[in-house]
Amino acid sequence: MRALLCRRLSRSLYEAAASSSSSSSSSSSSSSCFRRLGFRTLSSLTSSSKHTPLSRTLLASSPWSATQLRGAKFLGSDVRPGNCIRRKGRIYQVLKAQHTQHGRGGATIQVELRDIDSGSKVNEKFRTDETIESVFVEEKSFLYLYTDDDNIVLMEPGTFSQMEVSKDLFGKAAAYLKDDMKVTLHLCDGKPTSASVPKRVTCTVVEAQVPVKGSTATPQYKRVSLDNGLTVLAPPFVLAGDSIVIDTTDDSYITRA
Repeated sequence: MRALLCRRLSRSLYEAAASSSSSSSSSSSSSSCFRRLGFRTLSSLTSSSKHTPLSRTLLASSPWSATQLRGAKFLGSDVRPGNCIRRKGRIYQVLKAQHTQHGRGGATIQVELRDIDSGSKVNEKFRTDETIESVFVEEKSFLYLYTDDDNIVLMEPGTFSQMEVSKDLFGKAAAYLKDDMKVTLHLCDGKPTSASVPKRVTCTVVEAQVPVKGSTATPQYKRVSLDNGLTVLAPPFVLAGDSIVIDTTDDSYITRA
């Protein structure tokens, strides 16, 4: 009787071991098949998540376009000039933003907005805790071709396609435009909102006062006229015909070219 029980127990243990081996082989085969097809198994994701969260792992393997924030939100207190926002079904660019405090009342943001489509300007107030919808602003590089009255013609280097934009987009920096200069265009929903020139531009001095020899006075900056029609301050040793580098953000002298 004891011998019979031992044989039955041994047979049960053998069958259990065989079943476990078959299941493991099938699982391994399935995992291998999934890997060949380019999928990641749950076990591999789980093991990798010991150091990297599963959500981050899946996000990193997603296409770039699928991870962009569409209609991102921010508070009214974070509104800054240059932002593009969507409000009442229209897209506006923030031109000015000023924080104001009304006694014991809540603070507000007085903003000047420009309608991207019509170009009209409006003034509005935002609460600092108000939720604002942001619109993505794209930056693209173009080459300056020429100016046609109040418009500027640019060319996209990769496609050689031309685009005509208003001169107002460059503001006072339009004076620095030169042939084949690389400029940056800011696009909101495919429409140009602003443009900028390089921070450092080389200009030629066309008129400058000659320094007086033997002067012992402390050297002072003097006004010089540039070939683009602007007048800037430069050191006394700068003469007509010199090439100098100008900071286009504030029209200040940097160095000799």
